Amino acid sequence: MQVQPTHQRAEVEHLVRRALYARLGRPAPRFVLAPHPLVVNASARHCHLTPKAVETLFGAGHALTPAKWLYQRGQFAAEETVTLIGPRSRVISNLRILGPCRELNQVELATTDAIALGFDIPLRLSGNIKGTPGCMLMGPEGFLELPEGVIRAAPHAHLAPEDAEFYGVRNGDFLRLRIGGDCSVTFERVLARVHPDFKLEVHLDTDEANACRLGAGVPAELVA
Repeated sequence: MQVQPTHQRAEVEHLVRRALYARLGRPAPRFVLAPHPLVVNASARHCHLTPKAVETLFGAGHALTPAKWLYQRGQFAAEETVTLIGPRSRVISNLRILGPCRELNQVELATTDAIALGFDIPLRLSGNIKGTPGCMLMGPEGFLELPEGVIRAAPHAHLAPEDAEFYGVRNGDFLRLRIGGDCSVTFERVLARVHPDFKLEVHLDTDEANACRLGAGVPAELVA
């Protein structure tokens, strides 16, 4: 199974492989029998904000503007960015906001980002921010102090119910992700997140992706 450079290509090639094996009457490899192609993406540092936070940073009535649609339905990288101010006034500028807005504010960093900023951040599932470090965000129209919400996101897989059935997992279970190539790595605890709106996709942070040299043509496999 290959990690494809574009999502559309991955989906089209998956359908073509299934059709070819069916036409030839040959036994298909397991990944061909899967309902959907496996897409593995590196999730760069970013933040999620509430509507109120967006207005605080960008002005009353401001709404996020989609700049690039992401693989998951309805999710996008916004044109808007903020400056993150960490301990000892160390900063990251142009921190991307992902939309649409959520019910809580959260900043997701890789460990190298956290070290550069002077943070000691925990590994958490998105949304589990209790007891995590806070930070200051600066936008063109204001500042926002977050008392908590800075995390390193745990590796996780988005699965539709038919994907979860194929891999034999339920929401909250863990899978293994095997990355091949010349820097082969197996991630032993990839959290399964199951929802009817999800498309099959694994998210790694940039440190994890760089460690296994994730990219086009690098084989990947999910194992329950």
